[in-house]
Amino acid sequence: MRNCHLIWLTFITTFAVFAGISDAHAQDGISVSESRPQSYRQYDIHLGGGAIYKPKYPGADKSVVYPFPIISVGSFFIPGLGQVVDNQNIRRGFNIYPSFDFYGTRKASDSPDLIGTTEIDWALELGFGIGYRYDWIRGFFELRQGFNGHTGQTADLGIDFIMNPFDRLEFRFGPRATWGSNEFMETYFGVTPAEAASPGSILTPFSASSGFKSVGVAALASYSLSEFTTLHLRGSWDRFIGDAEDSPIVQAGKEDQFSLGAGITYRFVFDVF
Repeated sequence: MRNCHLIWLTFITTFAVFAGISDAHAQDGISVSESRPQSYRQYDIHLGGGAIYKPKYPGADKSVVYPFPIISVGSFFIPGLGQVVDNQNIRRGFNIYPSFDFYGTRKASDSPDLIGTTEIDWALELGFGIGYRYDWIRGFFELRQGFNGHTGQTADLGIDFIMNPFDRLEFRFGPRATWGSNEFMETYFGVTPAEAASPGSILTPFSASSGFKSVGVAALASYSLSEFTTLHLRGSWDRFIGDAEDSPIVQAGKEDQFSLGAGITYRFVFDVF
Protein backbone atom coordinates (compact mmCIF):
# COMPACT_ATOMS: atom_id res chain seq x y z
CA MET A 1 0.00 0.00 0.00
CA ARG A 2 2.85 2.38 0.81
CA ASN A 3 4.36 1.76 -2.66
CA CYS A 4 1.00 2.58 -4.25
CA HIS A 5 0.90 5.87 -2.38
CA LEU A 6 4.43 6.69 -3.55
CA ILE A 7 3.56 5.89 -7.18
CA TRP A 8 0.40 8.02 -6.97
CA LEU A 9 2.29 10.92 -5.40
CA THR A 10 5.01 10.71 -8.06
CA PHE A 11 2.43 10.75 -10.84
CA ILE A 12 0.58 13.77 -9.45
CA THR A 13 3.80 15.67 -8.82
CA THR A 14 5.02 15.02 -12.37
CA PHE A 15 1.71 16.15 -13.83
CA ALA A 16 1.67 19.29 -11.69
CA VAL A 17 5.18 20.28 -12.72
CA PHE A 18 4.56 19.82 -16.43
CA ALA A 19 1.01 21.23 -16.45
CA GLY A 20 2.12 24.46 -14.80
CA ILE A 21 2.03 25.25 -11.10
CA SER A 22 1.56 28.51 -9.29
CA ASP A 23 4.19 29.41 -6.72
CA ALA A 24 4.41 27.15 -3.73
CA HIS A 25 3.02 29.59 -1.20
CA ALA A 26 0.59 31.55 -3.31
CA GLN A 27 -1.75 29.11 -4.95
CA ASP A 28 -3.76 31.81 -6.64
CA GLY A 29 -0.93 32.23 -9.09
CA ILE A 30 1.97 34.09 -10.59
CA SER A 31 1.23 35.62 -13.98
CA VAL A 32 2.96 37.95 -16.37
CA SER A 33 1.89 41.46 -17.33
CA GLU A 34 -0.73 41.56 -20.07
CA SER A 35 1.34 44.13 -21.95
CA ARG A 36 3.70 41.30 -22.90
CA PRO A 37 3.00 39.79 -26.39
CA GLN A 38 0.96 36.60 -26.09
CA SER A 39 2.29 33.35 -27.56
CA TYR A 40 0.53 31.02 -30.02
CA ARG A 41 3.14 28.30 -29.61
CA GLN A 42 2.35 24.92 -28.05
CA TYR A 43 4.29 25.66 -24.87
CA ASP A 44 4.68 29.00 -23.10
CA ILE A 45 6.22 28.31 -19.69
CA HIS A 46 7.69 30.66 -17.10
CA LEU A 47 10.27 29.14 -14.73
CA GLY A 48 12.04 30.81 -11.86
CA GLY A 49 12.41 31.09 -8.13
CA GLY A 50 12.46 33.44 -5.20
CA ALA A 51 12.25 33.70 -1.44
CA ILE A 52 9.36 34.28 0.93
CA TYR A 53 9.32 35.57 4.50
CA LYS A 54 6.47 33.90 6.36
CA PRO A 55 5.53 32.37 9.76
CA LYS A 56 7.57 29.31 10.69
CA TYR A 57 4.37 27.28 11.20
CA PRO A 58 0.62 28.08 11.31
CA GLY A 59 0.10 30.32 14.33
CA ALA A 60 3.79 31.06 14.89
CA ASP A 61 4.84 34.45 16.27
CA LYS A 62 8.19 34.24 14.45
CA SER A 63 8.84 34.21 10.71
CA VAL A 64 11.61 32.74 8.61
CA VAL A 65 12.76 32.96 4.98
CA TYR A 66 12.04 30.02 2.68
CA PRO A 67 13.08 29.53 -0.97
CA PHE A 68 10.27 28.70 -3.36
CA PRO A 69 9.85 27.81 -7.06
CA ILE A 70 7.75 29.84 -9.50
CA ILE A 71 6.22 27.91 -12.38
CA SER A 72 3.55 29.59 -14.49
CA VAL A 73 2.03 28.44 -17.77
CA GLY A 74 0.60 30.53 -20.59
CA SER A 75 -0.04 27.53 -22.87
CA PHE A 76 0.50 23.77 -22.63
CA PHE A 77 -0.23 21.15 -25.28
CA ILE A 78 -0.98 17.43 -24.73
CA PRO A 79 -1.24 15.23 -27.84
CA GLY A 80 -4.79 13.97 -28.25
CA LEU A 81 -6.21 16.58 -25.88
CA GLY A 82 -4.88 19.83 -27.34
CA GLN A 83 -4.22 22.97 -25.28
CA VAL A 84 -5.09 22.05 -21.70
CA VAL A 85 -3.87 25.44 -20.46
CA ASP A 86 -4.29 28.31 -22.88
CA ASN A 87 -3.34 31.85 -21.84
CA GLN A 88 -4.15 32.38 -18.16
CA ASN A 89 -4.37 36.12 -18.89
CA ILE A 90 -7.63 35.83 -20.84
CA ARG A 91 -9.81 38.88 -20.17
CA ARG A 92 -13.10 36.96 -20.11
CA GLY A 93 -13.77 33.30 -19.39
CA PHE A 94 -12.78 30.27 -17.28
CA ASN A 95 -9.38 28.71 -16.76
CA ILE A 96 -8.33 25.56 -14.88
CA TYR A 97 -4.90 25.16 -13.36
CA PRO A 98 -2.97 22.96 -10.87
CA SER A 99 -2.43 24.25 -7.33
CA PHE A 100 -0.05 23.27 -4.57
CA ASP A 101 1.18 24.35 -1.16
CA PHE A 102 3.88 23.21 1.24
CA TYR A 103 4.21 23.12 5.04
CA GLY A 104 7.58 22.61 6.67
CA THR A 105 8.26 20.33 9.63
CA ARG A 106 6.95 21.59 12.99
CA LYS A 107 8.93 20.56 16.07
CA ALA A 108 8.46 21.18 19.77
CA SER A 109 11.88 22.87 19.74
CA ASP A 110 10.62 25.53 17.31
CA SER A 111 9.08 27.53 20.16
CA PRO A 112 8.61 27.33 23.95
CA ASP A 113 4.87 27.47 23.15
CA LEU A 114 5.13 24.02 21.53
CA ILE A 115 6.75 22.14 24.42
CA GLY A 116 5.12 18.72 24.71
CA THR A 117 3.67 18.61 21.20
CA THR A 118 4.52 15.80 18.81
CA GLU A 119 6.51 16.52 15.67
CA ILE A 120 4.59 17.16 12.45
CA ASP A 121 6.49 16.13 9.34
CA TRP A 122 6.58 18.27 6.19
CA ALA A 123 3.41 18.20 4.12
CA LEU A 124 2.83 18.66 0.40
CA GLU A 125 -0.61 19.66 -0.91
CA LEU A 126 -1.60 18.98 -4.52
CA GLY A 127 -4.82 19.85 -6.30
CA PHE A 128 -6.42 22.12 -8.85
CA GLY A 129 -8.01 25.54 -9.17
CA ILE A 130 -10.71 27.02 -11.34
CA GLY A 131 -11.02 30.73 -12.03
CA TYR A 132 -13.34 33.02 -13.93
CA ARG A 133 -12.28 36.44 -15.16
CA TYR A 134 -14.41 39.26 -16.50
CA ASP A 135 -12.23 42.17 -17.60
CA TRP A 136 -10.66 43.63 -14.42
CA ILE A 137 -12.10 41.20 -11.85
CA ARG A 138 -11.39 37.50 -11.30
CA GLY A 139 -12.78 34.96 -8.85
CA PHE A 140 -11.23 31.57 -8.09
CA PHE A 141 -11.63 28.38 -6.06
CA GLU A 142 -8.84 25.90 -5.26
CA LEU A 143 -8.96 22.45 -3.65
CA ARG A 144 -5.90 20.46 -2.51
CA GLN A 145 -5.14 17.06 -0.95
CA GLY A 146 -2.43 16.75 1.67
CA PHE A 147 0.35 14.14 1.68
CA ASN A 148 2.87 13.08 4.33
CA GLY A 149 2.55 15.53 7.26
CA HIS A 150 -1.22 15.64 6.97
CA THR A 151 -3.72 13.76 4.80
CA GLY A 152 -6.59 16.22 4.95
CA GLN A 153 -7.92 18.70 2.43
CA THR A 154 -7.73 22.49 2.15
CA ALA A 155 -9.56 24.96 -0.07
CA ASP A 156 -9.02 28.61 -0.98
CA LEU A 157 -11.57 31.16 -2.17
CA GLY A 158 -10.64 34.58 -3.48
CA ILE A 159 -11.33 37.57 -5.68
CA ASP A 160 -8.69 39.53 -7.59
CA PHE A 161 -9.01 43.10 -8.80
CA ILE A 162 -6.62 43.50 -11.74
CA MET A 163 -4.90 46.70 -12.78
CA ASN A 164 -2.25 47.71 -15.33
CA PRO A 165 -1.20 51.14 -14.01
CA PHE A 166 1.96 51.28 -16.13
CA ASP A 167 3.32 49.64 -19.24
CA ARG A 168 4.64 46.11 -18.47
CA LEU A 169 3.22 46.20 -14.91
CA GLU A 170 0.28 44.13 -13.67
CA PHE A 171 -1.12 44.48 -10.16
CA ARG A 172 -3.59 42.08 -8.54
CA PHE A 173 -5.13 42.34 -5.07
CA GLY A 174 -8.18 41.08 -3.23
CA PRO A 175 -9.73 39.16 -0.33
CA ARG A 176 -9.00 35.53 0.53
CA ALA A 177 -10.57 32.80 2.69
CA THR A 178 -9.14 29.35 3.50
CA TRP A 179 -11.00 26.23 4.64
CA GLY A 180 -9.50 23.13 6.26
CA SER A 181 -10.86 19.62 6.72
CA ASN A 182 -11.13 17.99 10.14
CA GLU A 183 -7.83 16.10 9.69
CA PHE A 184 -5.95 19.22 8.61
CA MET A 185 -7.35 21.35 11.45
CA GLU A 186 -6.66 18.70 14.08
CA THR A 187 -3.08 18.26 12.85
CA TYR A 188 -2.05 21.92 13.06
CA PHE A 189 -4.41 23.39 15.65
CA GLY A 190 -5.47 20.51 17.89
CA VAL A 191 -3.84 19.62 21.23
CA THR A 192 -4.22 16.10 22.62
CA PRO A 193 -4.60 15.47 26.37
CA ALA A 194 -1.21 13.70 26.35
CA GLU A 195 0.47 16.75 24.76
CA ALA A 196 -1.16 19.13 27.26
CA ALA A 197 -0.05 16.92 30.18
CA SER A 198 3.60 16.81 29.06
CA PRO A 199 6.13 18.38 31.46
CA GLY A 200 6.65 22.05 30.65
CA SER A 201 3.61 22.35 28.39
CA ILE A 202 1.56 25.56 28.64
CA LEU A 203 -1.17 24.24 26.36
CA THR A 204 -4.62 22.91 27.21
CA PRO A 205 -6.44 20.06 25.42
CA PHE A 206 -8.27 21.24 22.32
CA SER A 207 -10.06 19.56 19.41
CA ALA A 208 -10.24 21.47 16.12
CA SER A 209 -13.03 20.70 13.65
CA SER A 210 -13.33 21.35 9.92
CA GLY A 211 -14.26 24.85 8.80
CA PHE A 212 -12.84 28.14 7.60
CA LYS A 213 -9.53 28.75 9.31
CA SER A 214 -8.57 32.21 8.05
CA VAL A 215 -9.58 35.28 6.08
CA GLY A 216 -7.30 37.95 4.66
CA VAL A 217 -6.03 39.85 1.67
CA ALA A 218 -3.24 39.25 -0.86
CA ALA A 219 -1.50 41.38 -3.47
CA LEU A 220 0.78 40.51 -6.39
CA ALA A 221 2.78 42.79 -8.67
CA SER A 222 4.48 41.48 -11.83
CA TYR A 223 6.80 43.63 -13.93
CA SER A 224 8.09 42.50 -17.34
CA LEU A 225 11.74 43.52 -17.67
CA SER A 226 11.73 42.13 -21.21
CA GLU A 227 9.77 39.76 -23.40
CA PHE A 228 11.31 36.86 -21.48
CA THR A 229 12.10 38.07 -17.93
CA THR A 230 9.60 39.10 -15.25
CA LEU A 231 10.00 40.27 -11.65
CA HIS A 232 7.36 39.32 -9.06
CA LEU A 233 6.54 40.78 -5.64
CA ARG A 234 3.75 39.46 -3.43
CA GLY A 235 2.46 40.04 0.07
CA SER A 236 -0.43 38.74 2.17
CA TRP A 237 -2.15 39.08 5.52
CA ASP A 238 -4.31 36.38 7.08
CA ARG A 239 -6.32 36.37 10.30
CA PHE A 240 -7.25 33.08 11.94
CA ILE A 241 -10.95 32.52 12.63
CA GLY A 242 -13.12 29.75 14.08
CA ASP A 243 -11.39 26.80 15.72
CA ALA A 244 -8.02 27.94 14.37
CA GLU A 245 -8.34 31.23 16.26
CA ASP A 246 -9.45 29.44 19.43
CA SER A 247 -6.58 26.94 19.30
CA PRO A 248 -4.17 27.15 22.27
CA ILE A 249 -1.31 27.01 19.75
CA VAL A 250 -2.53 30.19 18.04
CA GLN A 251 -3.45 31.86 21.35
CA ALA A 252 0.13 31.27 22.52
CA GLY A 253 1.48 32.43 19.17
CA LYS A 254 -0.06 34.97 16.83
CA GLU A 255 -3.52 35.33 15.27
CA ASP A 256 -2.30 37.57 12.44
CA GLN A 257 -0.03 35.99 9.84
CA PHE A 258 1.96 38.10 7.34
CA SER A 259 4.10 37.04 4.39
CA LEU A 260 6.25 38.85 1.83
CA GLY A 261 7.92 37.26 -1.17
CA ALA A 262 9.90 38.22 -4.27
CA GLY A 263 11.15 36.29 -7.28
CA ILE A 264 12.06 36.28 -10.95
CA THR A 265 10.98 34.09 -13.88
CA TYR A 266 12.29 33.42 -17.37
CA ARG A 267 9.95 32.62 -20.24
CA PHE A 268 10.44 29.56 -22.47
CA VAL A 269 8.36 29.43 -25.68
CA PHE A 270 8.61 26.41 -28.01
CA ASP A 271 6.84 23.71 -30.05
CA VAL A 272 7.37 19.96 -29.70
CA PHE A 273 4.72 18.38 -31.92
